[in-house]
Amino acid sequence: MSTSLYWQREGEGKDLVLIHGWGMNGAVWKQTVEALSSHFRVHVVDLPGYGYSADSHAGDLQEMAEKVLADAPDQAIWLGWSLGGLVATHIALHYPQRVTKLVTVASSPKFSAERPWRGIQPDVLAAFTEQLAQDFSATVERFMALQAMGSPTAKQDIKLLKDAVLTRPAPNPDALMTGLELLAEVDLRSQLCDISMPFLRLYGRLDGLVPAKVAKDMDILHAGSESHIFSQSSHAPFMTEPEEFCSQLIDFGKK
Repeated sequence: MSTSLYWQREGEGKDLVLIHGWGMNGAVWKQTVEALSSHFRVHVVDLPGYGYSADSHAGDLQEMAEKVLADAPDQAIWLGWSLGGLVATHIALHYPQRVTKLVTVASSPKFSAERPWRGIQPDVLAAFTEQLAQDFSATVERFMALQAMGSPTAKQDIKLLKDAVLTRPAPNPDALMTGLELLAEVDLRSQLCDISMPFLRLYGRLDGLVPAKVAKDMDILHAGSESHIFSQSSHAPFMTEPEEFCSQLIDFGKK
């Protein structure tokens, strides 16, 4: 089984690492890379078990982080979307010397809801886990639909996500199962106060997976961080509102 991950690198400027979410791969960042490569040296990774890294495997968040760090730039702005936000946050907490700034997109330190914490209902995650064992490709498609739900451009967003993902090899079912376990079990809330670098959190107002109200909860957990809520977006603001999304990153990168 391969140990190295697939990376795509474009542009010039400050190093910026982009990490995709569950069931996806680095191709989802195509539009984002095109827009940002004139401002940053953009590094896009396929996580273990996904896309061109489908032959690689990571059993937990630490192993995933180690594999990503192996060929990542020495220092960079790290951006993680959804599950990728957990990876980027873990790296910022445990390898702060590698992270100049942290950006999370439609992400949460704890994805699973647990009153009063807002998130994905545990029974929804359990259902995805059960469905995954029966038909993993259909389960990934259902998750794509869930990510775009509520957005005024939902059909277009789903098509963009699907078309992008299908340009690379299908994800490894083991990696998908591990990812669902991370979404269900990881809780980084108590560690957030240890994040020392500039920290930007981006949310979609219409997101059904990471409710925008999480932003207010996070204001308390990390008072020094910044946040922005995209008014027309669900779980994939970089596709729904690409110009504003990239503008947020460019401005944050300049600070």
